[in-house]
Amino acid sequence: MGEGDGRTRCFWAGSDPLYVHYHDAEWGRPVTDDDRLFEKLCLEGFQSGLAWITVLRKRAHFRAVFHDFRIAEVAAMTEADVERLVLDPGIIRHRGKIVSTLNNAKRAIEVQREFGSFAAYVWRFEPKPEHRPDRLTGEALKAMAETDASRALSKDLRKRGFSFVGPTTCYAFMQAMGLVNDHIEACFCRAEVEAERERLARP
Repeated sequence: MGEGDGRTRCFWAGSDPLYVHYHDAEWGRPVTDDDRLFEKLCLEGFQSGLAWITVLRKRAHFRAVFHDFRIAEVAAMTEADVERLVLDPGIIRHRGKIVSTLNNAKRAIEVQREFGSFAAYVWRFEPKPEHRPDRLTGEALKAMAETDASRALSKDLRKRGFSFVGPTTCYAFMQAMGLVNDHIEACFCRAEVEAERERLARP
């Protein structure tokens, strides 16, 4: 449950209003906007080893200092920006992940040139329905830290020069961006997300 409204949610949503809103309004709803996909891939990298709520609380500031994750603008950032950001307490001050964000923006531009959009590339890795669990319970969800699809995405991203894109990070990205619907069966969002996925025009 969340916020005492009587609706059943995924077990991880908890009771923090920020997290509950993220669960209800964002997580799992399909995204085809290049900059939003790029943002999430970067923030999942920053989140590695931390709780997502930590990143979520800092997301507005992340967006402010990384030009709202507009790929071309992030790719144009410099070493001076890196030096400034490692001193910024409003984000997660991990030099390697900051450098990785700038590098990944450059790699994302290369992907855009090859596939027409970053979204067109990413959605190629959407798993087929037969590769998904018949029923998604909390236990099934906990057992899927990574999947064949996320391993394939991770491998291909790394081959293209992306960093901080391991298979677990990639699966969390796929879950959040709606490439899979991992709201559990009892969650009120599951049917809503499934309907959005059915209506989606794949890029």
